[in-house]
Amino acid sequence: MNSHIATIFTEIGGQFLTDVNSISTKMKGIKAFIFDWDGVFNNAVKNENKSSNFNEADSMGTNLLRFNYFLHHNKMPACAIISGEKNEMAFYFCTREHFSASYYKVADKIIALEHFCKQNNIEKSEVCYMFDDVLDLSIAKVCGLRMMVNRKANPLFKNYVIQNNLADYITAHESGNFAVREVCELLIGLTETYNEVMEHRTAFSPIYKDYITQRQEAPTAFFTIENNEVVNG
Repeated sequence: MNSHIATIFTEIGGQFLTDVNSISTKMKGIKAFIFDWDGVFNNAVKNENKSSNFNEADSMGTNLLRFNYFLHHNKMPACAIISGEKNEMAFYFCTREHFSASYYKVADKIIALEHFCKQNNIEKSEVCYMFDDVLDLSIAKVCGLRMMVNRKANPLFKNYVIQNNLADYITAHESGNFAVREVCELLIGLTETYNEVMEHRTAFSPIYKDYITQRQEAPTAFFTIENNEVVNG
């Protein structure tokens, strides 16, 4: 099954830097999903309000990924956005989707990761991180699963990531072009329950309703960094 999934994603241009079976094994130990914002959910271009957008296809991907985790573990995974900037749309997204936390204006992301892990009583190795650029590498060095968003404009950075073993998979799709959905589909597929996820969501089944109820009851915390300390945002 994993080889079939690998073929599907390789054919669209995805690059497996870690063997697909090893990624599948890593997934079994993942308890949380963290995403960068700029360059991951969007192409990193700011609008007139100094923010950057997201699309609903990526949003649905994160929802299906979380529901897939719920199917396997009967509980919600911890989820967060860790951004180097302040983005109103990221705040809106985290609130609407009931992510566990939104970290913003974070220059040294490892500080936010350590705080997130402590808050959720998990290890760094139990985190899956989706990223795209230099600011993210401190997390990529220590987390359990690293999914990098592709961008043709930075071939040297991409080579650096590959040479230093800082990613397990590089997306076919570029920043702002549904890369988040691609990663979510891949990770769900590797758990071998993609069809089950689709069937529950399509039917709005009792277990999906239970998931949605628990998701909607989860509060979102906001944090930023001041003097190398995490403070409430």
